[in-house]
Amino acid sequence: MEMTFGEKLKSARTTAGLTQEQLAERLLVSRQAISKWEADRGMPDIENIKQLSKLLNISIDYLLDDGQSLDLPVMREAIRLDDYPYDRKLHGRRWSKKAGKKDMVVMQKYPNAEIHRLMGKQILTRGEKITDNLLGFLTDAPFGIPEFLNNIKNMDKEFYLVHQADKQFFVTVYDEWMESRQLAKKILDKKFAIGNFSFVDCGVLPASKVP
Repeated sequence: MEMTFGEKLKSARTTAGLTQEQLAERLLVSRQAISKWEADRGMPDIENIKQLSKLLNISIDYLLDDGQSLDLPVMREAIRLDDYPYDRKLHGRRWSKKAGKKDMVVMQKYPNAEIHRLMGKQILTRGEKITDNLLGFLTDAPFGIPEFLNNIKNMDKEFYLVHQADKQFFVTVYDEWMESRQLAKKILDKKFAIGNFSFVDCGVLPASKVP
C-alpha cells in the first residue's frame, strides 16, 4: 500500500531524529502545523515543501509523487563562531559579542549585500495567549510563562534580511549553523511575519551596504 504524504513526512522526520517541535522550529511554523500535515489534514505550501525536502534529505518527487523538479531555496551550513572576528566599534555596545560574531557570519556569506538585522519574536498560540494573559493578571510580571519560555528557547537565534541584487534572503544564524532561504516575494515592510514569528527591521548592519 502506497504511503500518504503525511506518512512519508512522519517517517522522514523520525529518521532524521527530529521531534515535531524541532522540525517546526526549523521551518518557522507551529508544531500544530506539523501535526496537521502528518495526519493528512492539510498540506504545506510549496516553499515549505522545498524546505522539508532539504531539511529531511528527501526528494520533492518522493513527497509529492508528481515528477516535479524544483530548486531548493533553503541552504544550511555548519559554522564555528570562534572563527569569526568581533569588532565592538563595528557592532556597537548594544549587541552581545556572540551576536556580533553572527553578524560577521552573514556579512562574510553575503559580502556584496545590504543586510538588515531583525528582531524576532515567536507568536504565541491561542492557548498560550490565554495562559499568558491569565498569569499576567494574577501576578505582577509584565509577561507570563509561555512568552518567557519562548524567549529563552529562541535566545540562540539571530535573524537577518539580506538584499542582494534582485534577490532577497531570510537568514537565521544559530550557534552552530546558518540557514538561508531565498524569498519568493520580497519583504518591504518594517514589521512583518514569517511562519509563527513576527519581526521588526532594526536597520542595516554597519559596513554591509552595497557601494
